[in-house]
Amino acid sequence: MTTDAFRPFEDHFDRDAALTLLRDTVSGAEDGELFVERAHSETLTFDDRRLRGSSYTASRGFGLRAVAGEVTGYAHSTELTLPALQRAAETVRLAVGNGDHTLALPPVTEISPLYAPVDPAQGIDVGTRIDLLREIDAYARALDPRIVQVTASIASSLQEVAILRPEGGLVTDTRPMARLYVAVIVEDNARRETGGAGGGGRVSLRGLLEPGYWKAQVAEALRIALVNLRAEPAPAGVMDVVLGPGWPGILLHEAVGHGLEGDFNRKGHSAFAGLMGQRVAAPGVTVIDDGTIPDRRGSISVDDEGTAPARNVLIEDGILVGYLQDRQNARLMGVEPTGNGRRESYAHSPMPRMTNTFMLGGDASPDAIVADLKDGIYAVGFGGGQVDITNGKFVFSCTEAYRVKNGQIGDPIRGATLIGDGATALQHIRAIGNDTALDPGIGTCGKQGQWVPVGVGLPTLMIGGLTVGGSAAG
Repeated sequence: MTTDAFRPFEDHFDRDAALTLLRDTVSGAEDGELFVERAHSETLTFDDRRLRGSSYTASRGFGLRAVAGEVTGYAHSTELTLPALQRAAETVRLAVGNGDHTLALPPVTEISPLYAPVDPAQGIDVGTRIDLLREIDAYARALDPRIVQVTASIASSLQEVAILRPEGGLVTDTRPMARLYVAVIVEDNARRETGGAGGGGRVSLRGLLEPGYWKAQVAEALRIALVNLRAEPAPAGVMDVVLGPGWPGILLHEAVGHGLEGDFNRKGHSAFAGLMGQRVAAPGVTVIDDGTIPDRRGSISVDDEGTAPARNVLIEDGILVGYLQDRQNARLMGVEPTGNGRRESYAHSPMPRMTNTFMLGGDASPDAIVADLKDGIYAVGFGGGQVDITNGKFVFSCTEAYRVKNGQIGDPIRGATLIGDGATALQHIRAIGNDTALDPGIGTCGKQGQWVPVGVGLPTLMIGGLTVGGSAAG
């Protein structure tokens, strides 16, 4: 556990010497920075009445970058010394060469801390966490004799970063993360089904370990498992679908959000490329990416280039009005950065990434939306999915869904997949609920091999004409 303050330019690098090397590296380039990081994470997993996994990882290192046009030179090292930085600078210069570019203006950064800069596991020893996992297991099994397996995990991490820019600016951020997750397997008449629930964010573990919180997660995991235990095979065919609020926003994130990232649009790879200012969604649809929400999993007090995050409107009343930008893509597209330059660690170069992406609510009541569904499904939980960014085509599996006929929610269904494309789905939104909610804090997003924490959100929505994959006749 980290106890001492992270001071890379006092304890590892001479700041003036590092700044001189950085300036030499970006000479003739347009942009660049020195990103220094220290991080650690710990995960405990209790499964089948015993501690099945215990992992602790710690890392530190720097990444040095120079950018000239579309070319990026990047080098990283775990050795926090000036000789290592000198070797990295020589490597980066090989990529960008001796250009004659003018250095871009620095970020206008006013840092507003969005979370407490402390280790989320501070004051909670490993023994206490293991005892709690054991208690969760016993509590869950006592709730219902049909529970045959319980898996519970507690995870925490702390990432400390310092970003030195060639104009001399230095910003720092200390980013906590905590998560608790519970999954149960129930069995009845030789049939087994699973349910899971959990949450977290940039908060202390202490709140997640309170009995009122973890007992609610156990109850929700059991509820989902029992729903699936009585679920019938999903129908197949083209039908209207109502999505529940909150976590189903993962469909918006994957099928639409990635397509609104600047690099995909600059390169013409996105289904939304070239559509700025045009209608891309039904009236009333407004999509936001907001990295400034306190304590949320996807929030950042500063992005990984030194730019302050923002509340960025991407689609407003159905009209495409913005993309998510890092500094390089913004410069190449002639627009301003949006504070979305993110990287997994010091070993990765930043790129445009989402933070907390969600749709604003409308004026319809959720009950009225469901009552207006004549023949379709009501999907409130999602699992894995696949998306093709170039055309927005997606396939998502439902973890909790129900058959609806004539506005009445019927039996739960299993094995349902939603198939469509993001651009068409946006145009076919028929009703928007007044109940926008964010997910409980469990999302992680992958892009080009990099993983970062994110948030998603959605109000209750009705989408017309989605293809539902299933094994029963519609």
